[in-house]
Amino acid sequence: MTQENTKSLITILLVEDEFNIAKLFNYNLTKAGFRCEVAGNGREGYELAEKIRPDLIISDVMMPEVDGYEFRRLLLENAELKQIPFVFLTAKGEEEDILQGFDLEIEDYIIKTSSPKVVIAKVSAILKSLEKERVKVVDEVQRAADSMGTKVVPEEFPQFEGFQIKHWHMPFKNVPGGDFIDYFKLNDDNIAIILGDVMGKRWGAWYFAVAYAGYVRSAARFVLESSNDYQPSHILQKVNDSVFKDERIAEVFITLSIIILDKKNKTARYSGAGDLPLIFKSKEVKRIVSTGVLLGFSKSGEYEDIELKLESGDELFLVTDGITEARNKSGELYGEERLMQFIGGLDHDSDSLEQLQKEIFDYTGGEMDDDVSVIAVKVL
Repeated sequence: MTQENTKSLITILLVEDEFNIAKLFNYNLTKAGFRCEVAGNGREGYELAEKIRPDLIISDVMMPEVDGYEFRRLLLENAELKQIPFVFLTAKGEEEDILQGFDLEIEDYIIKTSSPKVVIAKVSAILKSLEKERVKVVDEVQRAADSMGTKVVPEEFPQFEGFQIKHWHMPFKNVPGGDFIDYFKLNDDNIAIILGDVMGKRWGAWYFAVAYAGYVRSAARFVLESSNDYQPSHILQKVNDSVFKDERIAEVFITLSIIILDKKNKTARYSGAGDLPLIFKSKEVKRIVSTGVLLGFSKSGEYEDIELKLESGDELFLVTDGITEARNKSGELYGEERLMQFIGGLDHDSDSLEQLQKEIFDYTGGEMDDDVSVIAVKVL
């Protein structure tokens, strides 16, 4: 990929209240090949950052309503937005101002009076440095995932009479992440389906997301192997007990969904821990919402079982938030309601998972913000 093509994928959020300066910087950044979005103060900047998730934020310091320092503090309070590289744009060069900015974990300063060439060179240097860091971390994560010797997503779909079970998993930027999928045959009549998500996966935390995903998957397998209890809520509680007792992982955000299919009685028993709703497509499309809290957040997870009676042609869908939080080129979330409507209109004679893949790729243009995982079950 050429440097020009690389830049065209990079979105910069410029937060500047002075119209002429904003216009000048916007012109030069756009001319250099970057996509530039502009906000007039910190409040507007925060709202726009939430919407478009830029690759870099350049913000003025002195602004009305919400100044640059307060804007930065707001971003630091948001687990996702704090990860976006941040640069202050200022007319001042005093040591006190510079130190205050670096106390807020910024990447650098850009002086407003710098020439356009200097500004573009500095922005490019910052992005190049961040890319080197990303590549280094990606390499470490890849090696760590390989050294674990375990896969958090099966390579093949399980075979289970009377059902078609398939999954789609696409790691963010092709790096092993925090989503995990597993299938475990309990006996001839029952199979457990598991979907989990370790959240907060940015470059600095990626290694731990991979490790935690493997940890929770192993804990769930251990429970399934050592128990004849086929209630998803009981399995979740036992996994929760293991996570809750382990201080290394107890404060990590982990969701988990479990479905146990019973081919003899044609039922699905479902329970979830802080997960997205199970989508059940029968005569109509329903959201089946679990009551359980995130794994490890309390000793009692308050997990409950929901039993669904299944008929031929019924479908079940488990998804992670990489689907619902996928964004189009305008920064709009795909969302649960859009997902529900799409599933409701699926062509029954075609592969549902392939239809969903095409829908998400068409919506996002293939640019995802997170791991994407879907498990689709069809009753034959």
